[in-house]
Amino acid sequence: MKAAILFLAVTLAAFAYVASEPSNAQKQHDINYLLWKVNEELRDDHLKHLSETFKPAEHASHYDDGGAAVQHLMEEDKDHRLLEQKHWFSLFNTKQREEAIMLFEVLIHCKDWDTFVGNAAYWRNHMNEGEFVYALYVAVLHSPLTEHIVLPPLYEVTPHMFTNSEVIQQAYHAKMTQTPGKFKSTFTGTSKNKEQRVAYFGEDIGMNTHHVFWHMEFPFWWKDSYGHKLDRKGENFYWVHNQLNHRFDHERISNYLSPTEELNWHMPIYEGFAPHTTYKYGGQFPSRPDDIEWSDVDGVARVRDMIIYDNRIRDAIAHGYIEKDDGTHVDIMNDHGADVLGDIIESSNYSPNVHYYGALHNTAHIMLGRQADPHGKYDLPPGVMEHFETATRDPAFFRLHKYMDNIFRDHKDSLPAYTTEDLTFDGITVTEFSVEGDLETYMEDFEYSLVNAVDDTPEIADVEISTIIPRLNHKEFSYHIAINNNNGVDKLATVRIFGWAHRDENGELFSFDEGRWAALELDKFWVQLHAGGNEFVRKSSEASVTVADVPSFKTIMDRTEAARNGGGDLDLHEFESATGMPNRFLIPKGQKNGMEFDIIICVTDGEADAAVDNLHENTDFIHYGAHGVYPDKRPHGYPLDRRYDDARVFHEVPNFEHTMVKIFHTGHHH
Repeated sequence: MKAAILFLAVTLAAFAYVASEPSNAQKQHDINYLLWKVNEELRDDHLKHLSETFKPAEHASHYDDGGAAVQHLMEEDKDHRLLEQKHWFSLFNTKQREEAIMLFEVLIHCKDWDTFVGNAAYWRNHMNEGEFVYALYVAVLHSPLTEHIVLPPLYEVTPHMFTNSEVIQQAYHAKMTQTPGKFKSTFTGTSKNKEQRVAYFGEDIGMNTHHVFWHMEFPFWWKDSYGHKLDRKGENFYWVHNQLNHRFDHERISNYLSPTEELNWHMPIYEGFAPHTTYKYGGQFPSRPDDIEWSDVDGVARVRDMIIYDNRIRDAIAHGYIEKDDGTHVDIMNDHGADVLGDIIESSNYSPNVHYYGALHNTAHIMLGRQADPHGKYDLPPGVMEHFETATRDPAFFRLHKYMDNIFRDHKDSLPAYTTEDLTFDGITVTEFSVEGDLETYMEDFEYSLVNAVDDTPEIADVEISTIIPRLNHKEFSYHIAINNNNGVDKLATVRIFGWAHRDENGELFSFDEGRWAALELDKFWVQLHAGGNEFVRKSSEASVTVADVPSFKTIMDRTEAARNGGGDLDLHEFESATGMPNRFLIPKGQKNGMEFDIIICVTDGEADAAVDNLHENTDFIHYGAHGVYPDKRPHGYPLDRRYDDARVFHEVPNFEHTMVKIFHTGHHH
C-alpha cells in the first residue's frame, strides 16, 4: 500500500511539473516573437516585460551548470566587452563566435522554459543581433526544451543575407512611401558569365538554408558537455559537402558546363564573384575580380601554411594513420577513417591533433572571403565565404569543396576494393526496379517576405513587401520495386537508391568508376521483406535525404496563434528537421530533350546495417545525421564509396538492379 501511495505522490509531483511547462504553441509563439523584427524592439508585451525585468544570474539552481555560463556572460556585458548592436556578425570571426557561443551556453544550460525564454528576451536587448540570432537558432536545434519548435526561414529573419541589394532598396522605397510591393529578384550576374547558368542552384535560398542549418546541427565548435555527442560528425561533414558538390556538377552537366575544377593553392582563383548583396549594417559584401593570385591574409594564415597542412593530411592518408597530439596513431584504413579525416579537415573540436593538421576547411573559407582585402587596407567587412548563409553563392565555394572532396577520395581509393562478399544479401533478388511517371523538372516562381528587411516603428502599420525569385522544382514520381526473399523467413532490408548522369557535358559516356564517385544519394529506407515475393511503391516525396520547404514566417505565426487561441496543440512536425536538401533538388535539372540518368537500387542486409532498432517502422528518418546514433552502420555512400577492381562485381549481384531514365526540363511554369 505504501508503495502505491508513494507512486501516486510521485506521479502527482511529475504532473504538477509538466503542467508548468507551457504548450508547444506557447513556446513556438515566444520563439517567433524573439526573432520577428530582430533589429527592432520586441513586439510582444510579455517578452518586452521579461527583457526589462528578468535577472539572468539570480537563480543558479535553474541552470544545470550552476549558473557558470550566465555569470561569465554577465561579466563580459558589465565590462562592455561584447560586440555592439547594429554591426555585422560572422561566425568565422573568432571573438564574435566566442560571444555567440557564450549566449548559446547560457541557453543550453537552462533547465526550464521560463529561464530559457527570460534569458533570450534579456540578451536580445543586450547583444549584437547577428550573435543573438545564431545562438538562439543553435540552442533551439539542440535543447531538450525546444524539441518541437520549428525555426522560421532565415531568409525572412535576416533577408539581407539572401536578397540582392537592388531589391532591398526597392523594399525600403515601398516602406517609406507605405506602398505594398512585390519585386522580382534575379541572380547576380549576366549571361556573359557562364556561371550564371547554374546560379539557380548556388543562390537558391532553400539550399542556402540547408547549408547553414547543417552547420548549426553539427557546429565545428561543439563540445559533448553540452549534452550529447554528435555521432559521425566528421563523416557527415564529408558526405553532406560531397553531395552538394555532386549535385552542383549535375546541374552543370544539365547546362552543358564542365564539372567544377578544384581550387589549387599554386594557381590563380579563376572565377571572380560580385555578390550584389549588402550587410544590413556594415556596407557591401566585397567582390573578387577574375584570375587573382592567392594572397596571404594578415592575422589568418599564409598560403604556404595551407600547403603545409594539405601535405600533412595527404601524408596521413598515404601512411594509413593519423598522429594524435600525444604521439599515438589512429588507424584510418577502415570505414571509420573518413570520420577522423572529416574532424581534421574541417577542423572541429573533435580533431585529434589540431596543432599539427590545422583547420584546412575553416581557414580556407576565411582566406577566400578576404582575397579582396587580404591586408585589411580598405577595412572591408567579411566576404560571402565567411557566412554559411551566403557561401554557396560564390562559385569558388564549390571549387574549394571539390578540392576537399578529392582529398577524401584519395583516402577512399586507398582502402581495399569491395568484393562480392561485401555486397551480397543471401537469398534476396531484386526482380523489378522501374520509375513510374516522367522525370520532369521546371522553374517556378517563389515569393518570400521582406518585411523584416526594413526598419520600422510600432506606430506605423506594416505594408506587404515581398520578392519573387525563380527556383527549380520537379514533378512527383515514384519507384516501383519488386524483391524476392527466398530465405523462408522475414528479413529486414536496407534499400539504397543512387543516380548519376549517363554522359558528361560533351556527351561522352561516364565510366563506372567516374559515375559511382559522382553519384547522388536519392533515397535510403528500411523495409521488412516477407518470405516470397514483395512488391511496393516508393514516392519521390518520401525521400529520406530531402525535406519539405519550411513554411513562411507569416504562416508559422498564423498557425501558432490559431493553436494558442483555440487551445489546440500545434503540430508542425513535418518541418522539424531542416538538415536535408530541399526536396525540389532531389533530381538535377536535366535537359530539354532529356538527359540520360542511371538509377541504381542496392538492397542489403538490414540487420547487419542497422545501428538502432525498428528502422522499418521509423517514418521520420533523419537526414544526414542527427542527435543520438546515426541509424545506418555502413559508411556514407556505401556501396559506391570504394573502388572496384572490376565493375562486374557490382553489376552481377542479384540484390542490386539498374534502370536508365531521362530527365526532361520543361522551362518556366507560372
